[in-house]
Amino acid sequence: MVAHGSSFPAAKLVLNNSVPPILMASLRMLLVFLILIPFWKFRLPHKKFFRPLIIFSISMGVLVYIFMNLSLYYSSIISPIILGSQLAIPFGILASAFILHENISKNKWLLILTSFVGILIIFFDPKLNENYLGLFFASLMALFFGLAQAYSRQLKDLPISMINASAGIFGFLMLMIVSILIEGNFYNNIEKINISSWILISYQAIIVSLCAHLLMFYLYKFYTVGQIFPFYSLFPIFGIIISYITFGEVPTLTFILGGIIVISSVFLLHKIK
Repeated sequence: MVAHGSSFPAAKLVLNNSVPPILMASLRMLLVFLILIPFWKFRLPHKKFFRPLIIFSISMGVLVYIFMNLSLYYSSIISPIILGSQLAIPFGILASAFILHENISKNKWLLILTSFVGILIIFFDPKLNENYLGLFFASLMALFFGLAQAYSRQLKDLPISMINASAGIFGFLMLMIVSILIEGNFYNNIEKINISSWILISYQAIIVSLCAHLLMFYLYKFYTVGQIFPFYSLFPIFGIIISYITFGEVPTLTFILGGIIVISSVFLLHKIK
C-alpha cells in the first residue's frame, strides 16, 4: 500500500519535469510489457477469454493511466486526486452489478452513496478552486479502474503474467498512438526525458505496477479476498503522507472531513456482505 500510495507523487514529479502525461503512461506500460515477456512466452488464451481480456487491457492499461496522469497534470495539489481514486471501489461494485449481475445489498448502496458524499464535500475545499478538472479526470480514472476489476473476475483462470502482459502491450501501443496524435513528436519528447524522470517512470512500472501487485496476489494464497481488500483503504493515507513529505501539502479541515467519510465508506464496503 505504501508503493501504491507513492505512485501519485512519483508521477507528479515526472510531470513537473515537463514529460507529457500520455507519453509517460505509454513508457510505463512498455516497461511492464518488456519485463513480463519471459514469463508470458507469447502464449494466447482460450478464445472465451478474448473479450474480457481486451476490455480489461484497454480499461486498465490505457484509460486508467491516461486519466491518472491527466488528473495529476491538471492539478496543483495531489491529495484530492489520491482520494478520488478510492471511488474505484464503489464503481467496481456497481460494474459487477451491471456486468456480472451480482446483487448489491442495501447497506452497500448506502455506503456507495456515502463515499460520493465524501467526494462532494471535498469539492467545497477552497484549495480546489483551480483543480476541478483534475478531480474530474480522477473520477474517470476510478470509473475505469472499477470496470477493469469487474472484468478481471472473468479472468481468474488465466496466468497473472498473461493478464498484465496483455495490459502492457495494449497500453503501450494505444497510448503511444494517442501521444503522437495529441502531444506531438514521440521520439523528440523521449529524447528530452532526463535520467531522474526515467528512474521515476521505472519505479512506477517495476515497484508499483509489478511488485506491489505481485505481493497482493501472493497474499491471496494465504488469506481470503475479504481479509486483504480492506487494506486498500490504507494506500490513500500513505499517498497523502508522501505528498506532504514531497510537496509540503497540508490538508484542510474540509478535505480531512471528506477524506474520513470516503475512506471509512470504502473500508466498510470491503467488510460487509
